[in-house]
Amino acid sequence: MSGPVRPRHAASLILLRRERAGPTVLMGRRPAKSRFAPDVFVFPGGKLDRADFDQPVLSALAEDSVRRAAAPGRLASALATAAIRETAEETGLILPAEHGALSVAARAITPTNSPVRFHARFFVADADLAVGEAAESPELADLAWRPLDEALRLPLFDITEAILRSLAAGDSPFLMTYRRGKPLVKPLA
Repeated sequence: MSGPVRPRHAASLILLRRERAGPTVLMGRRPAKSRFAPDVFVFPGGKLDRADFDQPVLSALAEDSVRRAAAPGRLASALATAAIRETAEETGLILPAEHGALSVAARAITPTNSPVRFHARFFVADADLAVGEAAESPELADLAWRPLDEALRLPLFDITEAILRSLAAGDSPFLMTYRRGKPLVKPLA
C-alpha cells in the first residue's frame, strides 16, 4: 500500500480591485471535465513549472512574502512567476514580472487523502497593475470581476472561501492544512 501523494508546488494570483462599492476579484470556473476541481470557481493559477525558475524578475518579493510563502532559495520567486504566468495564460491579463507588487494572502496544503495534492501559495496584487483585457480560456470559463459577497455564493473550495472572507475582513495571511479531513487555519507570521 502506498502512502499519501506528495503535494506539488502551485501558485495563484488574486487580482484585487478596490472600487467604490467594495473590492472585486477576478475569478473563473474550472472546466466540468477537469481532473482537479471541476466546476469550481477559482482564482487564476496552477502548478509550478521548471521554467519558472529561470525567468527574469524586475523587482523581488518582499522578505515577509518570502517567509510567508515558506519557499526557501529561488522557490519563492519561481512561485510568484508561476502565479503571473498562469494568470496570463488563463485570463490574458499580464502583470509584468514585478514580484514586489505581490504579497502572500494565504498558503494551503491539500488533504493527504486527495489523489491530486498541492502546496499552493495565493498571492494578491492590485488589479490596476495588470495590462490587457480579461478573457475566458479553456482553463477558466465564466471569467468575471466579482464583488466579494457575490463570489462567496459561488461553488468554491474551502480555501477560496476562506481567502474571500479574509480579504473582506482585512485579516492577516494564513495557512490552511487538514487534520482528519477537517481544515485547520493558522495565521502566518
